[in-house]
Amino acid sequence: MIRIGVIGYGYWGPNLVRNFAETPGLTVAGVADLDPKKLEIVQKRFPGVETTSRFQDLLENKDIDAIAIATPVNSHFELGMAALKAGKHVWLEKPMTETAEQARKLINEAEKRKLVLIVDHTFIYTGAVRKMADLVKSGELGRIHYYDSTRINLGLFQRDANVIADLAVHDFSILDYLLGEQPVAVSAVGTNHFPHTPENLAYITLFYDSGMIAHINVSWLAPVKLRQILIGGSKKMIIYDDLEPSEKIKIYDKGVNFTDDPQKIYEMRVGYRTGDMWAPQLDSSEALRVEGEHFVDCIENGKTPQTSGSLGLRVVELIEAATRSMNEHGRSVEINGSTMYQGRRVA
Repeated sequence: MIRIGVIGYGYWGPNLVRNFAETPGLTVAGVADLDPKKLEIVQKRFPGVETTSRFQDLLENKDIDAIAIATPVNSHFELGMAALKAGKHVWLEKPMTETAEQARKLINEAEKRKLVLIVDHTFIYTGAVRKMADLVKSGELGRIHYYDSTRINLGLFQRDANVIADLAVHDFSILDYLLGEQPVAVSAVGTNHFPHTPENLAYITLFYDSGMIAHINVSWLAPVKLRQILIGGSKKMIIYDDLEPSEKIKIYDKGVNFTDDPQKIYEMRVGYRTGDMWAPQLDSSEALRVEGEHFVDCIENGKTPQTSGSLGLRVVELIEAATRSMNEHGRSVEINGSTMYQGRRVA
């Protein structure tokens, strides 16, 4: 049985504690938070869980095997490094760290100590995203032409992270999982409507060597909440609506055919294909439960998590590049491996 401690019982911490308590092979040994009222809630809901206002108490407890960190991103590096140095496996909320350099240091520390470091990019563990990945990898959609995402709502405003780090982070991880291909450049524009607060609205475009293009619209200023993704392939297309109670994914047998005949190409003869639409059955297991079981498996069997520190690093690098582009009013930032720099304008 793996004993886990949770640091932070604010917005996401309660979801972690509830799922960890129900995950086979895991038991919640302690919760740390600076707010006494939150600790009272933990004691009422989980009487057997120890509570403390000092996160060091969890690190010093030799009976605790792993630490989950659900605190603001500006504390992730310090807490994550302290947990690793204390010999604990680490579950880290997204985004992994404030900077790519911090993420690299955590990865190196975990590897040096042979500890599991998992980043909670929860969408990758949902039945919907896993189904989309199966469709993409099987070739059923054909060549992927575009990815278009709308991820907007009214709030929640963050103090230590802009809307890219808060919302686009989900699309960055989903794209990484679906495509297995890294973007070569990013361009972003955004704005801040309130003084001394991070950007609350942004439009991001990612460019890929394959010709695939991804566009992401994120906002904290929308009157309604939307979570929709369109994926266009040469054979079929997908609409994913995360807010749908059922039929979150719909597959459309629609597309465009261009003729190979030179004369007809000159005449711009285009054929439009319209077929059936269907909604596949999805695994309805709660994503955090699936991720928790995966975390246990990685610890017990020495496996690398699907959302490892390496994925977390790639996402942080994209956040940095998109933010840099946004600060330069949309100037393209080219991506070469893990090195990002301001480059030529992408046509």
